[in-house]
Amino acid sequence: MNAVTTQTLPETDTRPESTEETDNDTPKMFHYVRKNKIAESAVMGTHVVALCGEVFPVTRSPKPGSPVCPDCKRIYERMKAGD
Repeated sequence: MNAVTTQTLPETDTRPESTEETDNDTPKMFHYVRKNKIAESAVMGTHVVALCGEVFPVTRSPKPGSPVCPDCKRIYERMKAGD
């Protein structure tokens, strides 16, 4: 999936969620998305927009040490620094 556009708001509360998957069904990396959209996506199958612009349905939750999208991480860290 290719990213289209996204808005990132400093007050956005985020957590990592998965997208691209490897051949063995393990996500390649996790993206930061709005927390309030995670449950809706997981239940209804709607798509979420990651901080980096990636668009995907929530299918998994990250485990500690999971790889995180470097673009999302950079954006998230800038948002936290602006608090």
